Amino acid sequence: MREPEHERSGEDESVFAIKDCALAAIATGRGAQNLKELRDELLTIDPASVYYHFWGGLLRPTFDDPRYNNDFARWVHSGLHNPALAERLSVIDPCEFGDLESLRRETVEVIEEALDSMEVLPWTPRERQFHFIRSQIVVFSTHQVVREPIELADAIEAASVSSIFYHFVDARRRTPDGIDDFRAWLADLDDGYPALRARLAGIDPFFQTLSELRAELVAAIRNTIEGGAS
Repeated sequence: MREPEHERSGEDESVFAIKDCALAAIATGRGAQNLKELRDELLTIDPASVYYHFWGGLLRPTFDDPRYNNDFARWVHSGLHNPALAERLSVIDPCEFGDLESLRRETVEVIEEALDSMEVLPWTPRERQFHFIRSQIVVFSTHQVVREPIELADAIEAASVSSIFYHFVDARRRTPDGIDDFRAWLADLDDGYPALRARLAGIDPFFQTLSELRAELVAAIRNTIEGGAS
């Protein structure tokens, strides 16, 4: 059963229920020691693994080089010592793809282009191989609700970063239109809040931390609503 675009409370369809989540990491038992193996595994790995390796880093503490925005780029840099390919992988923005299969294909194509130009295939030791992980999201209620759009900024400011992830990032693979829960809720209200929805649509969650994303959302909502545009 598909989750609704946003949660309701009772029969009041104007109410937005704030949820929180945890992204559980589950081992697949599959790995790669070189670029060809990475490409081969990517062709058939569970889409939930593609999701985890692009988005999971937002929710887990990491001491990796922040220049690299997904796990594939980080490993290519640290494991295979190929900074040029790591940069190419790092600029892949999952927000630009309508589904995980399209994102998978783009990642595979970038790797295949690199393979075509290689005369020697670098390997990494087995203990430093890439381990494919898949994700499973666990969702729970915070028992907090927003009744009016003007309350949304305060609610987001007080929310955990994992709650921001759930409503602004994970929602994009749950909703039929591929949008975040905030825009889906606003669109269902009488006014529709087109200016605010347009402002939120322009925010890319991928190339920043969740704390930075939360601050940008709060600023966008306050500036739009307090500025008199809805």
